[in-house]
Amino acid sequence: RENSSENILSSANRLLLHEGKLMLAESTRLLDVYLFLFDDFLLITKIKRNKKKYGGSDTSLIPICPSLTPELQSFIREGGFCTVLDQPIPLDRLILKNVEPI
Repeated sequence: RENSSENILSSANRLLLHEGKLMLAESTRLLDVYLFLFDDFLLITKIKRNKKKYGGSDTSLIPICPSLTPELQSFIREGGFCTVLDQPIPLDRLILKNVEPI
């Protein structure tokens, strides 16, 4: 949801603790997601693969943020991107449970 008074992703004090790919079970299908765990919330993004590669055939020239993991840098160079799936989940509202693999 849009909030014009504050951009929650722009805090200079926010720390990225962990990030990585995960499969999310969404009703009857599995969804490739990429998670960003910050020190105050969890952000779930949907992985999208662009059919057209950015920059033509030479994708080595794409400027990539060096702080991203090599996996995410490679994914972006291949024309992929992430879109926010839902509102960030504040860590004080997050409950984690171990589940058995299906």
